[in-house]
Amino acid sequence: MKIALMFPGQGSQTVGMGKELYDKYPQAKEIIDQAGDELKKIIFEGPEETLKMTKYTQPAIFTVSMAAFEVLKENINFAKNEFVAAGHSLGEYSALCAAGFFSFKDGLSMVKARGEYIQKASESNPGTMAAIMGLEEAVVKDICKQASIVGVCEPVNFNSPGQIVIAGTVDAVNKAVELANAAGAMKCVVLNVSGPFHSSLMSPAADMMAEELKKYDFISPGFGVYTNCDAVLTKDSAIVKDKLVKQIKSAVRWDQSIQNIINDGFDKFIEVGPGKVLAGLLKRIDRSKKALNVEDAASLEKTIQELGK
Repeated sequence: MKIALMFPGQGSQTVGMGKELYDKYPQAKEIIDQAGDELKKIIFEGPEETLKMTKYTQPAIFTVSMAAFEVLKENINFAKNEFVAAGHSLGEYSALCAAGFFSFKDGLSMVKARGEYIQKASESNPGTMAAIMGLEEAVVKDICKQASIVGVCEPVNFNSPGQIVIAGTVDAVNKAVELANAAGAMKCVVLNVSGPFHSSLMSPAADMMAEELKKYDFISPGFGVYTNCDAVLTKDSAIVKDKLVKQIKSAVRWDQSIQNIINDGFDKFIEVGPGKVLAGLLKRIDRSKKALNVEDAASLEKTIQELGK
């Protein structure tokens, strides 16, 4: 069986995520305990406002995703199947960790640093993001170019056909939303985020992350990961660090990543971690495909049954 694992990014968090896995499965407990008491308390008890802070959200989602992955790994025969992975934005770290590029401990340390650097960059270069629905990629790119007269405005998440997220300075993003509505967009939503993620305004965070990543040794993985910045299947540990740096300040090519996974013959998808955001995007990208998921005991059991242990 050819299975693609998908790992969620920021926005999929909920207070209490992973608690059932923690209580029921030793593998999940071991991972979440490694994250430390402070983060564990925020994951399980909140408050939501604290969990939503980038410096906590990112390690929290990474931790719960890896706990879910370890439980899945324990309950299906990995040796019998062929795997690849992809992670949306922050989720790329979960995908790389699951593939074996680095340990959970190192991954958690990297993700904590990444969250702090992105929060710092968002404070020094404030901005926002907006989702544009129902317009072609070329039209959105042209709108961003027009809006750039008043500030930075760039397409940053190519999520699915007809769903593109833009980011930049507040005035420029608001201008782009006006232009998108005038161009006949189905819907435009300014997102409740703390910064202009994946835009060039995140360059200071990328620079800091480049220095941070020098501390870690990456190793050859058990399977490949489709990387955000170029949608290319990557197995070479020597080039992953550069891609992680680039990822912070360039667009997430999720739509193309999923298309490439499908074109490479992978027909089973499992979203590993909190929520079903990526399962929803998969349906929009290819209606013939559906994703299983693992976020609690019920979804795990359903996935095991579907795969046939």
